[in-house]
Amino acid sequence: QVQLVESGGGLVEPGDSLRLSCLASGSFMRAYAMAWYRQAPGKEREFLASITSVGATNVSNSVKGRFTISRDNDKSTLYLTMNNLQLEDTAVYYCMLGYPNGYWGGGTRVTVST
Repeated sequence: QVQLVESGGGLVEPGDSLRLSCLASGSFMRAYAMAWYRQAPGKEREFLASITSVGATNVSNSVKGRFTISRDNDKSTLYLTMNNLQLEDTAVYYCMLGYPNGYWGGGTRVTVST
């Protein structure tokens, strides 16, 4: 059974940075593309970035230049490094294993507030 657990969210101020992690159960993560999404209050879930099994990345224009996706297959962990966070980045952030149609984690909340 696949389990994905996101962590690293929290309350930050505008301009701060965070690194989110997504730990996948088992050792099969290395074979799959993965992705990060987010869902802000009252909005649909939004694609942020994906990474293939060999590390090729695709980042949404909405966060390009501020967000970076990476993975460490030996640690079964997916990362999202977020810089220069803005108020509009407030959302619950989710990882996916098996992008574009795969398993979701339970999410980690990021709140950007003054």
